[in-house]
Amino acid sequence: MVRVRLDVGYDGTDFSGWAAQPGRRTVAGVLLAELERVCGPGNPTGLTVAGRTDAGVHALGQVCHVDLPAERWAALGPTLVRRLAGLLPGDVRVWRARAVPETFDARFSALWRRYEYRVCDAEPGPDPLRRRDTLHWLRPLDLDRMNAAAAGLCGEHDFAAFCKRKEHATTIRHITAMSWRREPDGTLVATVQADAFCQAMVRSLVGAMLSAGDGRREPGWPASLLTRHERSSDVVVAPPHGLNLVAVGYPDEAEFAARADQTRNLRGVPAGLARAVRQA
Repeated sequence: MVRVRLDVGYDGTDFSGWAAQPGRRTVAGVLLAELERVCGPGNPTGLTVAGRTDAGVHALGQVCHVDLPAERWAALGPTLVRRLAGLLPGDVRVWRARAVPETFDARFSALWRRYEYRVCDAEPGPDPLRRRDTLHWLRPLDLDRMNAAAAGLCGEHDFAAFCKRKEHATTIRHITAMSWRREPDGTLVATVQADAFCQAMVRSLVGAMLSAGDGRREPGWPASLLTRHERSSDVVVAPPHGLNLVAVGYPDEAEFAARADQTRNLRGVPAGLARAVRQA
């Protein structure tokens, strides 16, 4: 078997998220169906993704891996991207396909994920060509207030107030970068990078920062929620269509396995123990 890394992009508007679900159109379902069409039924196995995006969320820099029989990869590898381009619907693209060491794990070997969230606060709303990936915010937003709110959320914290908690899993995450910028056309874009994210975490953070940006909350309010150990009902989750997974970072090949082991250990322990594990 050969492990194959696929770099993928998609418009999430018409998908019920990444993960395969019976009776629903999902990115994984569509991608796996066309991989089997090219490589043969049952030949692609172990489809694993870096980040399981929710319904309506987009990706330009998604990463996943599959295992293929060596003879199928030898025969199809050079033309796999071209073949998939002719079969996949227009809202999914495979940018690259390449063999990687078997120690590579698209999910657990990742060092960080980077998302962007687009918001238009102009009265007319966003450019019609960007309506699928840009939120229209009806109140004027202050860039300085939003960046002040973002600064208070950076670093390693328990983000339980911003997450949908899963049993026997930690809500401690390390945000390595978060800031807002205003593009030449006036659109506000948040960049958020962390080792990993809980479900709906980025959209919850964005929702909290938007409330600071339009003056309904003080810039320090989002960071004040970090003392809570349960999801805060005061935080409004921003709509999915403004969110885009733009990049995933990985270590050098020699470190794939070690990074995967470390990540599995951290993700599988309760929040109260995760910080102790990190510090050990």
